[in-house]
Amino acid sequence: MKIGIASDHGGFDLKSEMIPFLRESGHTVVDFGTHSLASCDYPDFGVACAEAVARGECERGIVICKTGIGMSIAANKIPGIRCALCFDAASAEATRLHNDANVLALGASSIGVQEALETAKVFLETPFSQEERHCRRLGKIAETERKYMKREGLD
Repeated sequence: MKIGIASDHGGFDLKSEMIPFLRESGHTVVDFGTHSLASCDYPDFGVACAEAVARGECERGIVICKTGIGMSIAANKIPGIRCALCFDAASAEATRLHNDANVLALGASSIGVQEALETAKVFLETPFSQEERHCRRLGKIAETERKYMKREGLD
């Protein structure tokens, strides 16, 4: 699977651990930055990753900042993105099964490295359930998105 990954300075160390893990698991990784611990703005990197997922250039994305909150907010501004902030494998499994989330947000200050790796593994391996109730709910989210957002530059 082709995975986009991005972090700001607060998530850089965790991203540096995540990339080799993903590659060793057989995934192709596209790193959207940042590439250092220098202070930077999370939207610059999280949005780039989310746009690649929305365009279909990456099948899934992982975005990391100190809390995961800023990255998840930024990623969710991109039409077609369903970014979920997860703290463990159980939440990652639930968001894939029920929400068909396509971007995982992680908070580097609230999750250990091993837990983050396991969370990403479950997120990437869990398929969407395709249950009617979940499809119906995702349809409602998509309709809301169409109502309030423009799809400029992503088609």
